[in-house]
Amino acid sequence: MILLFGGTSETAPLATLLSEAGRFVLVSTATDIELDIGCHRRIRRRCGRLDREGMLQLIRMEAVTAIVDAAHPYAKELHANAREAAARAHVPYLRFRRPETTAYNGREAIWAADHDEAARLACATPVLLTTGSRNLEPYVRAASEKGGELYARVLPEAASLDACRNAGIARDHVIAARGPFTVEETRRLLRDLGIRVLVSKDSGAAGGLAEKLEAARQEGCRVVLLRRPLEPGTAVFESFEEIARALSVMEKQRETEGVSPGDRCKRY
Repeated sequence: MILLFGGTSETAPLATLLSEAGRFVLVSTATDIELDIGCHRRIRRRCGRLDREGMLQLIRMEAVTAIVDAAHPYAKELHANAREAAARAHVPYLRFRRPETTAYNGREAIWAADHDEAARLACATPVLLTTGSRNLEPYVRAASEKGGELYARVLPEAASLDACRNAGIARDHVIAARGPFTVEETRRLLRDLGIRVLVSKDSGAAGGLAEKLEAARQEGCRVVLLRRPLEPGTAVFESFEEIARALSVMEKQRETEGVSPGDRCKRY
């Protein structure tokens, strides 16, 4: 069984590629939000957040032979927990990371190392946050200190709306909508709200970043981009084919060593 941490648009094609090669794939997502995971009979899904111990239990119960981590590039805690759980369970950990953006360089966008820096750079004028519903507090604080007006575009879920309310963002300053968004849709939003700065994560092409950047360019908005978290010591793959090849090599190696999936999962 391959344990695939998903939740993004890459989930279905990656799960399908792995299952069509004869593998069983368990897709794990933090929420039960509607998501295409592929329709192959060897693919199934479980929902709910897992800490490190929960991951270890799941590895044991499902006789997991490898973890493929294709969660969002900014899911730092999940990546760390999955990496540690794999190490403790003695199963391979393969990290898929969508390519970083090359659409903007340092002269056209302002790069920030974290949310605190992004908030300081952005919140003196009307700002649209497109970074999700976590880490809202630095922006609310900076907007209050600098007098900037703050809007947040988040998923239309109770947890996201609660996070905005708890952070102190007024309901009429919350845009609850699910992407993908076209360039024109984002342009219209920027115009209607009088936005002068757009804040985004470097979510790559699959995360709709190109459309955001183009909308901001056409509307003359500044862009503040959050750099991706560093993952020292982690081998990453930037294509599904690389993941599949690496798994094939590991599986052949395991067959040569004569280690069964059950034995490997009992070693922690």
